[in-house]
Amino acid sequence: MTQKSPKNKISDNKINIVLLEPEIPQNTGNIGRTCKAMGAVLHLIEPLGFSVEDKYLRRAGMDYWKDLDVKYYKSFEHFVSCHPEGHKVFISQKAGVRCDMFSYPAGVFLIFGKESTGLPEDLIANNRDNSVRVPMSEGTRSLNLANAVSILCYEVNRQNDFQGMKTAGILAG
Repeated sequence: MTQKSPKNKISDNKINIVLLEPEIPQNTGNIGRTCKAMGAVLHLIEPLGFSVEDKYLRRAGMDYWKDLDVKYYKSFEHFVSCHPEGHKVFISQKAGVRCDMFSYPAGVFLIFGKESTGLPEDLIANNRDNSVRVPMSEGTRSLNLANAVSILCYEVNRQNDFQGMKTAGILAG
C-alpha cells in the first residue's frame, strides 16, 4: 500500500479530519469526498477495517481519492507524536458540549472514533474541555460517521466565514 508520510507539514489553516480505526470503506470514501470539498487533510489511524485499495473506498470517494492529502499512522500515540502542538477536538455522543457552542481554532484536528464503538471513553474523559457532540433527538444512538464529519466540517468553516471557499453559485446576484 502506498502511503504518504505523516511528517509532511500540515497547513495551519486547514481542517484536519482524524479517523481513529475506521471500519467501513464507504464511510471513509465519503469522508474523503468531504475533505476534498473542504480542502481538509484526512488522517487515518490504524488498524483500518479495510484496504485503501478497496474498490468500495474508491467508489465512495469517486475519483477524488488520488487527489486527497491523506496521512497514515500506526496508532493514536503515533498520531499525537507527529502533531503534539495541534489543537485536538474529540467528537462523541458522550461529550457534554454541543458542536455549535465550541470555538474551533484554525488548523483544528477533529477526531472521530470507529463506527461500531466511537472514541474510547478515557479519551473523552481526559479531554472533556475539548470534546463536543452533535445534537440528536432522544433515542437516537448515533449518526453515520460520514454525516457527522460533514456536520463538523461545515460548522468549522461557518465559524470562519467559509474563508477560501467558493460561496456563490452562477445564478447568484
